[in-house]
Amino acid sequence: MNWYLKCFRQYFDFDTRARRKEYWMFYLFNLIVVFIVSFIDGIIEIPVFTAVYGLATLIPSIAVAVRRLHDVGKSGWWYLIVLVPIIGGIWFLVLTVFDSEPGTNKWGPNPKDINN
Repeated sequence: MNWYLKCFRQYFDFDTRARRKEYWMFYLFNLIVVFIVSFIDGIIEIPVFTAVYGLATLIPSIAVAVRRLHDVGKSGWWYLIVLVPIIGGIWFLVLTVFDSEPGTNKWGPNPKDINN
């Protein structure tokens, strides 16, 4: 839960790095919340909560993805690779699974070294 809230605290942080655990825990909790909100919307038959939640998490999810790309040594602009049908999404998934670039890169120190 702390990793999920950390992404909201770093709402507009596109300049640092995010380790794998931060990225994947954010998406795990995001998926759980989406299921709950969608269930509630299904009961009331109006998708208002899903839309509001989607808009509220749009920027944090992009920010954590960009920070994750920075952690593997890629520019945040690589996030646009998801716009390429099929292959782009697969390549982005591969990039998010790679381990952190060791040491300091141009986006800052390795978050594994800081948090451990």
